[in-house]
Amino acid sequence: MILKNIKVMVVDDSALMRKLISDMLNSEESIEVIATGKNGIELLDKLKGGIKPDIITLDVEMPLMDGITVLKAVKLNGYNIPIIVLSSISLRGPILTMECLEAGAFDFQPKPSGSISLGIDNVKEELVQKIKMAYEKTNSQAIEFKKNTTATVIAASDTKKSCTYKNLIEAIVIGASTGGPKALYSVITTFPRNIGVPVFVVQHMPVGFTKAFADRLNTNSAINVKEAEDGETYVKDCVYIAPGGFHMEIWGDKKIHLNTEPSIWGVRPAVDKLFISASEIYGPNILSIVLTGMGKDGANGTIVIKKNGGYTMAEDKSTCTIYGMPKAAFETGMVDEVLPVHEVTNQVNRLLRIGR
Repeated sequence: MILKNIKVMVVDDSALMRKLISDMLNSEESIEVIATGKNGIELLDKLKGGIKPDIITLDVEMPLMDGITVLKAVKLNGYNIPIIVLSSISLRGPILTMECLEAGAFDFQPKPSGSISLGIDNVKEELVQKIKMAYEKTNSQAIEFKKNTTATVIAASDTKKSCTYKNLIEAIVIGASTGGPKALYSVITTFPRNIGVPVFVVQHMPVGFTKAFADRLNTNSAINVKEAEDGETYVKDCVYIAPGGFHMEIWGDKKIHLNTEPSIWGVRPAVDKLFISASEIYGPNILSIVLTGMGKDGANGTIVIKKNGGYTMAEDKSTCTIYGMPKAAFETGMVDEVLPVHEVTNQVNRLLRIGR
């Protein structure tokens, strides 16, 4: 399917960045930058003046109004426009980015580092892909996308297999990508302090952002949450977030092992790496959860966990930002249960009570 022009507004306090991003996006056949703004006030003025972008790219760190303030103002004024925030890996950048994602930003993209002119080419493919995903997700004319991502309806009887599952859960592994920070926030912040098992999480996120993500989760959760460290002994009642740029594996020595082996599905950390390694240790005593995200990372791991006797879950399309990873997992035929994200914690608690 050939998409019509996706109309984008670029907001950044740097004139150079506005030009570089605009030129980059305009070089794409399906994207047209129809407006730019140097700050949030200018963005709001142009929206009120009649500018109607399909997508907004928004700098996080700006004078007058930072990204989170702008995002809230856009929503408050009733503009239902997907926003992709652009963030530098500075002291405040990752923190503000996490707040923006929680406030409803579609996704984020790190700004280029080092030589800007060279760095911008490094982020082009990923930013363009996210813009197209946001458009496809929200635009009713993207018929082909909707047709290809229609979820198979699960009968109620098929979503209650947990009643036949009698194994003791000793570990939980979770994977997510696009939309994952918000989904993980809703799940992890509702986990009890004494959940009784270790929880391992892979969220596709670049270097420099996972620490801020883990810290924010920890601040707002009863359970302890931290960015995982290589060689640390993992314990129950703690959530370990894989650091950006590193695969995370669980070995028989009860330690977390990080590595920089080649990316899988174009990502590092990869969900499959975590799921497969953890399944080798915990066998039938593990619960896996695949949440929102693009692509198929986690599907192979789901197969391995199910074949080893573990219990597998996937997020329902109705609550996914992108129904890619959960769909790929479901289509393996190895998913025990499909749930909307707001029902995940209650079901996890029920499964943890089995055998105890």
